[in-house]
Amino acid sequence: LAGLVLLLLRPREERSADHFLLVGLVLLVGLGSLAFHLFATEGTELLDVAPIGIFMLVYLGFALNRFLGIPAGFMVLLVIGFTAVMALTMQVQCWEGAIGIPAPELQGVKPCLNGSIFYLPALIALIVVGLALEERGHRAAPYLLWAAAILAVSVTLRSLDMALCDQAVIAGRKVGTHFAWHVLNGLALFLLLRASLEGASSFVSQASIAPPPPKPLTERVASATEEAAKEGAAKEDSAPEQEPEPKVL
Repeated sequence: LAGLVLLLLRPREERSADHFLLVGLVLLVGLGSLAFHLFATEGTELLDVAPIGIFMLVYLGFALNRFLGIPAGFMVLLVIGFTAVMALTMQVQCWEGAIGIPAPELQGVKPCLNGSIFYLPALIALIVVGLALEERGHRAAPYLLWAAAILAVSVTLRSLDMALCDQAVIAGRKVGTHFAWHVLNGLALFLLLRASLEGASSFVSQASIAPPPPKPLTERVASATEEAAKEGAAKEDSAPEQEPEPKVL
């Protein structure tokens, strides 16, 4: 909601359908997470995970195209590649000190990092894009880098949730660290929405500020000659007319 308020406060010409799409996806992320935590079923689990994955892909495409200026065709290829990486991380499991894609008959398999490995590609992409924008002086860079730092903390807390469940106790109830994962993610999503308002127009590339190439010598000589002719004509027009001297008889 805070991201939507910031968007509506912007002038109409600075808003786009992309911005409203991102806000809508964040809303779906929140609703899907709420549904899963209220009714933990396979269906609500899909509602929890699917909006997050879609937001990752849409925001990556937005950042590559709007922030870094990557052409739409190449951007689509990069997003497809990132989708393949996400799908691969969903297959990675851990067992007996090993990590990889297990065989179906393997016993003792469990999610790595408490299932947080799914979010590592997004974290890495966020850091890479943020550093690239920082190098170019883009105004969205600080928001992306802060979001990456917060996401790194939240993923760590999510990974340690089961291990710290008995130690994190509030009012006599074991709460773990999972609640901090949601709070920090909400802050990170807000920063990403705030960064989206700093579109490509705020980035001034070196090409746009470089001086224009010098004109050929012939064009410069012709231009100087034309200007000199115009100045001479202007002087003649502005000079006062002299009265004829009287003749002496």
